[in-house]
Amino acid sequence: SSPIDVVTEMDIASEKLITGLIAERRPDDGVLGEEGAAVEGTSGVRWIIDPLDGTVNYLYGLPSWGVSIAATVGGETVAGVVAAPMRGETFRAVRGAGAYLGERRLRCRPAPSFEQTLLATGFGYLTERRAAQAEVVRRLIPRVRDIRRSGSAALDLCDVAAGRLDAYYERGLHAWDFAAGELIAREAGALTAGRPGEPLSEKLAVAAPPGVFATLQTELEELGAWHD
Repeated sequence: SSPIDVVTEMDIASEKLITGLIAERRPDDGVLGEEGAAVEGTSGVRWIIDPLDGTVNYLYGLPSWGVSIAATVGGETVAGVVAAPMRGETFRAVRGAGAYLGERRLRCRPAPSFEQTLLATGFGYLTERRAAQAEVVRRLIPRVRDIRRSGSAALDLCDVAAGRLDAYYERGLHAWDFAAGELIAREAGALTAGRPGEPLSEKLAVAAPPGVFATLQTELEELGAWHD
């Protein structure tokens, strides 16, 4: 951790609780957690866990933080849940079965024009990366309706699914940041990927409805949003 990238006792306690339950109930499964949990497993199922996504928000009493858990089989995410306790919300999805907020099925917003797109993003922790990301935002913001920054990648993806945002992009995410949220966004009708022709990855994450996605991805490529 660092003065910007903080880890709280709650991050560690949350991951310990989640991994303990998995070990008790599914002892043959693999686990990957942000705070160091790493179990290979033998079942073919792997759980990807962010025990507290949006730690700084949690530390300051802001509501945009959550717990993100995804289950993968053969590298494909098959189920995901993002719980946001201070928002009183739990998002969930199963591959091929839709995305839900509670019992309400989610659909992303119909695609607006690019100029009317409400876009979300996030920033990394390294000074040079933050400066590069700020420059992308400076050049991008005159081209869209506006830009939001919540501080939780998992919830940004869920908010795209819920139609609260039109689109989202970010550089520097890890699997635990996006595994559950990406599935939820996809099951709500959004497209997700990284750079053109590449899957969503640490280099770049993009989520948007068809009709906005290709334009946003092209703009981000031209602006160099995938590198520092």
